[in-house]
Amino acid sequence: MLTAITKMGNRICLGLDYQKDTLLNLRCKEEFFCPVCGESVLLKLGDQRIFHFAHKQGGVCRDFFENESIYHMEGKRQLYQWLLKQKIPSVLEYNDKEIQQRPDIMFQFNGRKYALEYQCSTITESIFIKRTNSYLQNGYIPIWILSSSQIHFKRKNCVSLSNFQYLFLRTTSSGKLFIPSYCPEIHQFQIVESIIPFSTKNAFAHHSLYQIKNIGLNDLLEPQINYPIDFSSWNREIDKIKLNWTIHPSRQHKSFLNEIYNSHLNLFLLPPEIGLPVPHTLYFQTSPLIWQLYFYLDIISSKNPNDFITLEDINFFLKKRIARKEIMYRTLPQLERSNPVVAILEYLFQLEQLGIITRKRETTFQLKRKIFIPKSNREIEEAKVLFYQKYQPILSI
Repeated sequence: MLTAITKMGNRICLGLDYQKDTLLNLRCKEEFFCPVCGESVLLKLGDQRIFHFAHKQGGVCRDFFENESIYHMEGKRQLYQWLLKQKIPSVLEYNDKEIQQRPDIMFQFNGRKYALEYQCSTITESIFIKRTNSYLQNGYIPIWILSSSQIHFKRKNCVSLSNFQYLFLRTTSSGKLFIPSYCPEIHQFQIVESIIPFSTKNAFAHHSLYQIKNIGLNDLLEPQINYPIDFSSWNREIDKIKLNWTIHPSRQHKSFLNEIYNSHLNLFLLPPEIGLPVPHTLYFQTSPLIWQLYFYLDIISSKNPNDFITLEDINFFLKKRIARKEIMYRTLPQLERSNPVVAILEYLFQLEQLGIITRKRETTFQLKRKIFIPKSNREIEEAKVLFYQKYQPILSI
C-alpha cells in the first residue's frame, strides 16, 4: 500500500514524489502503522519496485493489501498525481470507516464526492455491485477504471468484452456509453466507446487513446463520442455467427435454431431487417440477431397492416422471453437507468426508417407493411439490394 500513519498521527503518502534519501532518513526515525488495522507496517525502498508500505507476516489485513500488484500501485499513484496536477482535492487510499470501504482515490470535483477504483484483477460481479451500491448510497459517484491490459481488440473495430468488463460501462451526461481504462506502463488512457455487441462477447467499438498529460478529468468523464458503425462490416459478422452457430451450436443457440425450424424459417434466409445494430443492444447479453428474431416471431409476425405495436406488447414479449431465459439482461451497476425497452424502441425506430412501421406516439407504432420473408437465395439477394437502398444507419451511441 502507499499510505501509512506515524506514531504522532501524521499521514505519509507515497503517491507524492519523495526522494529515496528523504524516505531512508524518515524510516530511521519513525515507526509506521496501517491506517485501517493499526498494525505496524514496513517501509519498502527497493530499487526495482515502487516505494510502498507492507504489512508484517501474519498481519490482520495483510492478505487484502498484499494482493495489490506493482502495476496496480503504480497505476493509482499516477492517477492520484494526475488529479493533484489539476488542483483537484484528492486522498490516496482513503479509508471511509463509516461504510468500511477504501477507494483507491477519493476526490472532490464540482461540489461532488467521487470514489475512484483502479481495477487490475477480476473480482466477482456481486462484490463489484456491492461496492458500487455502497458508494452511491453514501453520496459518492463511483468511477471504476479498468486496467488497459484487460482490453483486447481482435481487430481495429472489434473488441472482445466479458460480463466483468461490461460492469465498467458508464455514461456521459448526454447518455453516451463508454468504458474507461488506463495503462501505467505507457501513461495512457484508453476509452472504449460506440460499443455495439453482435454476440455475447464480441462487439464493434471504437477506442480513443490519450496520454495522461494531455487529458483532464472533464475529458475522462465526458468524452466526445460519435463514431457511426460500418454496416457492411456488421453484416459480415452477422453472416459469420450464423454459420458458426450452425456448425458449433451452444445450448442457447440450439434452442434458437429449433425455434427458427419450428417457425418454418431458414437461418440463412432471414430478412435483413432482423439482426440490425442498435445503440443500446448492449443492455442485453443476448445477440441482437436472437432477440430481434424473437421480437419478430412474438409481435411483428402476428400483426396485420394498420395494427398497433404498443409498450404493453413490448413488455409482454420481454417478460415471456426473460422467464424462459431465452433473452438475458446485462448487469450494468454504474448506470442509473438501463431499461432494455430502450433497445427495442431503437429497433422500431429503424424499422420506421425502412417504411415497415410508423410512429404514432412515443411508444406506440402502427404496422404499415409485413416484413418480406425470402424463400430462396435469389429472393434473399434481391431483398438485400432493396434493403441497402433504404437503410442508412445513423447510430448515436
